[in-house]
Amino acid sequence: MSSVLKVTDLTKDFGGLRAVDNVSFDVKKGEFVGLIGPNGCGKTTTFNCISGLLDNTKGDVEVFGEDATKLRPDQIQKLGLTRTFQHTRLWREMTTIENLLIPPRNQYGTNPFHAILTYFNRDEENARVAKAYKTLAELEITHMAHNLTSELSGGQSKLVDIGRSLMGEPELLLLDEPVAGVAGPLAEKIFNNLRKFVSEKQISILVIEHNMNFILRRGVDRIIVMDQGRVLMQGTPNEVKDSKEVIEAYLGGAG
Repeated sequence: MSSVLKVTDLTKDFGGLRAVDNVSFDVKKGEFVGLIGPNGCGKTTTFNCISGLLDNTKGDVEVFGEDATKLRPDQIQKLGLTRTFQHTRLWREMTTIENLLIPPRNQYGTNPFHAILTYFNRDEENARVAKAYKTLAELEITHMAHNLTSELSGGQSKLVDIGRSLMGEPELLLLDEPVAGVAGPLAEKIFNNLRKFVSEKQISILVIEHNMNFILRRGVDRIIVMDQGRVLMQGTPNEVKDSKEVIEAYLGGAG
């Protein structure tokens, strides 16, 4: 099975602090992978380097076989990678459906000449609207389509953020703690939807989660464990659950 993401010896220094230390891993096509570890172990910094928000100190990142190490975030997004953030960045003065209609690629924009073209391409616009409603239906939040996102709960905002990411038709989705601060039943619903997207759409997902006990029960294919900026181990949920090193890392991180 081919790798859609390959990270090799990724290192990130902030002055004298090494936040990410020679991290290597890959994600296969159609794979659901968890990236876990104690707070401050370098998970989000790793995401930021992969997605182009931070320049790495050394190492390489390949996205769908293309060298993405020095690319800008928009260039990496064009390769098929989309990421979310731990704190949602929705347009709060807009409705849920409007938030979903912005990300799709190759739209005409606000240029007056382009507006004329839009008039003659109503089928494309209608297709985007239909896709947005279909995405909301898949996430079971169609009833919130016309709510301002400022009116939504934290968990509902997470679902809208995932829906907005899906509208860009990603082949690889990086999610930074999509259930942080979300109540138990809704958190389970979010992960069930993610599993469905992997199985039915063959989207590859790499998801950061701090709660080890939660992600071990959520049907991921494989887990990468980080500690103190390094990869501590990689394995199946059962292998991670039985690892004394992982348990000690979490107990140490909580102390």
